[in-house]
Amino acid sequence: MAGEGRIRVLSEKAVGLLIARAETIAVAESLTGGLLAAALTSVPGASAVFRGGVVAYATDLKAALLGVPSALLDRHGPVHPAVAAAMAEGSRARMDAAVGAATTGVAGPEPADGQPVGTVHIAVSSSGGTATRALSLTGDRHEIRLSTVEQALGLLIGVLGEEEPMITALRQWTRGDALSRTVREDRYGGGVSGSASGRECGDGPASPLAR
Repeated sequence: MAGEGRIRVLSEKAVGLLIARAETIAVAESLTGGLLAAALTSVPGASAVFRGGVVAYATDLKAALLGVPSALLDRHGPVHPAVAAAMAEGSRARMDAAVGAATTGVAGPEPADGQPVGTVHIAVSSSGGTATRALSLTGDRHEIRLSTVEQALGLLIGVLGEEEPMITALRQWTRGDALSRTVREDRYGGGVSGSASGRECGDGPASPLAR
């Protein structure tokens, strides 16, 4: 599949950059269910940089395993840019990695917590801060999950200091092109400063469909 081919190219690029920078990575995934970790570890030599991954599919595990503040989850639910940021930061801290990447969103088949299918937030955390991106993806459940992995790899490449020419074609699925390096001034309240693309998801309780 074309999408899987792009994922392979982006994964090789990301792993190559990490090796060149002598930096390690850990991932925290929700809706992608391990696909991001699988993409990175499919690259020969990934063992030099890949620390590990956590699939925190259930909302309570995002708090228990990744340190996402319970107050944040109670206020916004699991699909929110600040949750993605906290997941990325938690994976980085708890797995002792230089970089952390995270995915959370609604893959379908039904909307969750008043948010449509395809609402996704991704984040990458490094020593320079935490970058987030809000996405509005289309397609079936499988396509949304693959698109999320593509976008997460692109964000990772961007954070590592490279341009993202291969992501241009993917922007038809997003609500905006901005790659924003954000500094969250109010972590526990979920405040995000900067110009992150997309919308901020509304408050609401967690749902089994919101992954």
